[in-house]
Amino acid sequence: MNSDISAEIKDKGIEKYLSDQQHKSLLRLLTCGSVDDGKSTLIGRLLHDSHQIYEDQLATLRNDSQKSGTNGNEIDLALLVDGLAAEREQGITIDVAYRYFSTKKRKFIIADTPGHEQYTRNMATGASTCDLAVILIDARYGVLTQTKRHSFIASLLGIKHFVVAVNKMDLVDFSEDKFEEIKASYLEFAQELENGSDSRIIEFIPLSALNGDNVVNDSEFTPWYTGGSLLTLLENAPIKSTNRDAPFRLPVQCVNRPNLDFRGFSGTIAAGTVKVGDSVTSLPSGKSSTVKAIVTFDGELQTAFSDQAITLTLNDEIDVSRGNVLVATDKPAFVGNAFKADIVWMTEDALQLNKQYDIKIATKKTTGAITAIDFKVDVNTLAKTEADTLELNEIACCEVQLTEQVVFDLYQNVTSTGAFIIIDRLTNVTVGAGMIKEVLNTVTTTHEFSEFELEFNQLVIKHFPHWQALDLTKLSK
Repeated sequence: MNSDISAEIKDKGIEKYLSDQQHKSLLRLLTCGSVDDGKSTLIGRLLHDSHQIYEDQLATLRNDSQKSGTNGNEIDLALLVDGLAAEREQGITIDVAYRYFSTKKRKFIIADTPGHEQYTRNMATGASTCDLAVILIDARYGVLTQTKRHSFIASLLGIKHFVVAVNKMDLVDFSEDKFEEIKASYLEFAQELENGSDSRIIEFIPLSALNGDNVVNDSEFTPWYTGGSLLTLLENAPIKSTNRDAPFRLPVQCVNRPNLDFRGFSGTIAAGTVKVGDSVTSLPSGKSSTVKAIVTFDGELQTAFSDQAITLTLNDEIDVSRGNVLVATDKPAFVGNAFKADIVWMTEDALQLNKQYDIKIATKKTTGAITAIDFKVDVNTLAKTEADTLELNEIACCEVQLTEQVVFDLYQNVTSTGAFIIIDRLTNVTVGAGMIKEVLNTVTTTHEFSEFELEFNQLVIKHFPHWQALDLTKLSK
């Protein structure tokens, strides 16, 4: 066991220690940047110097360093997160590796993402749940294409806080001029990034991950830098507000029917807060009721928040099934079958316009097609260019048409119901991921459709999938 943790448990007692851990704030972050910028080494150094590596892990790391390390007789800290055989053979990161650690001030979940362009899709996966991005830059080479690509994707996924870590400063004699040159270059590029530039925070830090300069402890070689170590920045970084204040959204995972006397709707709250007695509406049907009880594994609650797994029971027997979304009646989501979205393409088979793909939004799985590409983003220059297809790792603003009405939000408002994945119907491989940015059509969410209207619409979808789903608001008139 880690000696610092052992001492803290001995001093406080196990119950007090666990209670303190539970109430600490949690920061989710990732490291990204170009290949060989030192992302894995930085995480290893951060864990090592903050005494977060257990003794048996350290012993294993010493043995592994003799076999696969690149630092001679020294410990190769990158091996702490680069665990795949292919990663150790090539000295690169391929898959996303997650590490948890905790200091006296805060808990952290850190994702080590790959730098190679070939694995940009893995980087996007790691960034999708993070609050902060540590962008590594090799001091010898400055801002590279992959640095821009990862910064753009992080911004696209809603990350507003960037820590630009200029690594390997020991190889440029800790030159302040070189650091300022890279800082100016990145700031010039960052002005072109979209999605909340006014609220974006960008901090810069010179460091050497290999030697530990400015990682956990301040470096004597950078007297000109007074911003504190990387760990200090992470401990004091603001955490984006939780989506408890967002409109209530519960994508229904399953209908819980253990006996004749109980019928509940289970799922994880995607956003917002729900209380017993609140009015909720099931979309897309538009049927409303009030919350009778909030049931969890540990018993019933009066209030539940985002990210909690719950089962809701209602006071009225309305039709709710998997794929439906229970929403706050006074703040409904969109219901429609067409929208614009930023799409990251994740497979070597290029996107085909108007080809039918499976689309999964929250718990709803349907079919649809990308009907048009408004523009493709050149990550080298952030210029918008015309395109009629997407290749691996390319990013574009596209128009999506679904075969039936679905419930969704804009990604900037609610990420869980504003994001979707694209699945190849033949291979069942996830080929793309999208973030909804604009609604192209919707149906009203206040009209309660009759059983006949709903049944007729579903029959049309089932037997004529090439038709667009009917606008039930016109049918009801």
